[in-house]
Amino acid sequence: MKLHALPIGVLLALSCAAGTPPPDKLLPGDTLGFITVPEFSAAGSNWSKWAMSQLWKDAALKPFKEKLLEKLKSDVVTPLEREFGIKLADYAGLARGQVTFAVTSNGWDGKSEQDPGFLFLMDSRDKSDALKTNLTNLKKKWVDSGKQIKTEKIRDIEFTTLVFSSDELSKTLDKAFPKAEEAKEAAEPDQEKKPARKLEWLIGQSESLLILGDSAKEIEKILIRQSGGSVPSLSEQGSFAANYTALFRDAQGYGWVNLKTIFETLSKKSKTSDAPPTGEPSLQLKPDKLLAALGLTALQTLSFNLRDAPEGCLANVFLSAPEANRKGILKVLSFEAKDAAPPPFIPADAVKFSRWRLDIQKAWNTLENMLVEINPQYAGLIKLIVDNAGKDKDPNFDLRKSLIANLGDDILSYEKTPRRPTLEDLNSPPSLYLIGSPRAEQLASALKAIGSILPQQTTKLKEREFLGRKVYSFNMTSAGKDGKKVDRSLHYAASGGYVAFSFDVAMLEEYLRGPASKTLRETPGLAEVAQKVGGMGTGLFGYENQQESMRATLDILKKESGSLGNLFGGSALTGRLGMKEDDRKFKDWVDFSLLPDFEKIAKYFHFMVWGGSVNAEGISIKMFSPTPPNSKK
Repeated sequence: MKLHALPIGVLLALSCAAGTPPPDKLLPGDTLGFITVPEFSAAGSNWSKWAMSQLWKDAALKPFKEKLLEKLKSDVVTPLEREFGIKLADYAGLARGQVTFAVTSNGWDGKSEQDPGFLFLMDSRDKSDALKTNLTNLKKKWVDSGKQIKTEKIRDIEFTTLVFSSDELSKTLDKAFPKAEEAKEAAEPDQEKKPARKLEWLIGQSESLLILGDSAKEIEKILIRQSGGSVPSLSEQGSFAANYTALFRDAQGYGWVNLKTIFETLSKKSKTSDAPPTGEPSLQLKPDKLLAALGLTALQTLSFNLRDAPEGCLANVFLSAPEANRKGILKVLSFEAKDAAPPPFIPADAVKFSRWRLDIQKAWNTLENMLVEINPQYAGLIKLIVDNAGKDKDPNFDLRKSLIANLGDDILSYEKTPRRPTLEDLNSPPSLYLIGSPRAEQLASALKAIGSILPQQTTKLKEREFLGRKVYSFNMTSAGKDGKKVDRSLHYAASGGYVAFSFDVAMLEEYLRGPASKTLRETPGLAEVAQKVGGMGTGLFGYENQQESMRATLDILKKESGSLGNLFGGSALTGRLGMKEDDRKFKDWVDFSLLPDFEKIAKYFHFMVWGGSVNAEGISIKMFSPTPPNSKK
C-alpha cells in the first residue's frame, strides 16, 4: 500500500464510521415510544445462530414452512403489494444499519383532535443506490395505478406523499382476512359506518436513510438531527437516558415507551371529554381519577431489550416506577427479595414452575384502599361481602380473621405434561397451585365460607380424608366453547405450610404423599442458568422444560391437526380467517400434520428460566434461554 493513500483511507474509514446517527440521537425529543434493531446486519448474523433460527431452516420443517409461507404470500403479501405498488422482495437485504419504528407526539395533547405521528427509519448504508432505485419505481407504480401523490421538499430532500384512504387499506386486508361479521353487517344495512379517513404518508431518502412518516414536521426533526443540528433528541430526555446504559448499550434490539407522558395526556383527554355520563351517578368512574387510583400515573417508562450471548439469549423488561410514588396496582404487585427457588416437593418431571413471594395480606389491604379511592361504594360492597361470608352457617365466623389473616407470602404453581394426547388435555394439563400460610389448616377450613358467595352453579362443598389430611372439593359448572355445560371439580387441601389447589385430583394426592425421589431443584445446570436472571433469591422465579412441553404439544398437534379449528375457533384471528364458519380453513394456513416427529427436531429445545425483582427504581423481569447443548455447531 502506498503511503500517500493512507490519509485518504483513514478519512474514508472515519466517514463510514460516522454514518447515520443511532436511534436515540436521531429520534426527536418528543418521541412517545420506539422499537429498534440498531445494527440489523450484525444482529441478523447473531440471530441466525439461535436454536429457533436453526430450527426454521431445518429441512425437517420444510413441508410445514412452505405451506404456511405460500398461504401468507398469496393471501396477504401479494394483495398488499398489488394495492400499494410495493414489492417487498425489492427491499429484502437493504437493511444494513438501524431499523426503527417510532411513535411521536406530533402535537398530541389530549385536548385537540390531533393524533400521534409515526416514523419508520431504515439505514441501507452501502445499498443506498438500490434503495434509490426502489423508491423511484414505487413512485412510478403509484402514478401508473392512478393513485394520488404529491411531491415536496423538506430541507432540500425530496419526499413523495402517498395519498390514500383508510378504506383502501381495510378492503385489502378484508380480502386476506374476511370478517366473520360480514353476513351480520349485510343484514343490518342501516348500521352507521365510520367515514373513511384520508391518509398521507411521506417517503424519501436522505443519504442512505429511508424515512417514512405521516408528519413533515417530525421528518424535518430527523433531517436536522442527521445533519448535526440542535433540535432536542431522545438521548437528551432524562427518562430515556436513565435506561440507556443499563438496558440498551449492548443490546441487539430494544424498545422504550414514555408511559408518563402517555398517561398524563390520557388524563387530560378524559378531563376535557364532553361525553355524557353513563350508569348510576354513584358508580360513575372518571378516567383521570381511575388512572391515578390504579397507580398508573406513577409509571415513568417501559423498557425492553434482547441480548445475544455465546451461552444463550437474554431478554429484559423494566417498568420504571419510583418507590415513593407507587400506589394501587403497582404497590399490590411489589414484592420483597426472598427465596423463590423450587422447594423440595416440586418433582423433577414438572415442565413448568413459578414462585412469587408476594405478601398476600399486604396486597389485599392495598387493594381495598385502592377501591376506596376509586369509588367508596365499590369498597363498601366488597366489605359487605367479606363481612357476611360464612355467617349463614356460623354467625360468629369472621372471614378476615380466619382467611385473610392466615394468608402468607408465597404463591407457587407447577405443571406436568398432559395425561392423554388430546387437545382437551393440552388445554388443561395437570397443574397444582399453592398458597403459603402460617396456619394452613385454618386457611383451608376458612375457604369453605367462599362457597356462600360463589355462583349458584357451584355445588355444595364435599369433604373426605386422604392420608390424614382433609380434602375439600367444589364441583364447578362453566360454559364450554360450544355452549354446553362443563363440569369440573376443584380440589384443595392443607399440608406442609401451604394450601394446595388443583382440578386434577391425582396431582393433589401426589403432593400430599410427600416429596418425590427426584426433584426439580436438582436439575443439572439449573442453579447456574438462574444466575443469568438474577438468581433464585429475588422474590420471583420461573422455569420451563421446553423440550418436554414441546414434545407433548407437537405430538398432540400433529394428531389433532384436522380439528384444531375447534380449539382456536373463538379467537379473533381465526374469526378473521373465516374459521367460525369452516374450521378446515385453519389447516389451509397452519397444517400441523406436516410437522416432523419431535425426535428429528428435539435438539433445538432445552429449558428456559425467568426471574423478577423490585428495587427503588422499578420492577424488572428477565428471561434467559440457554443454547441447547445438542444444537451447538
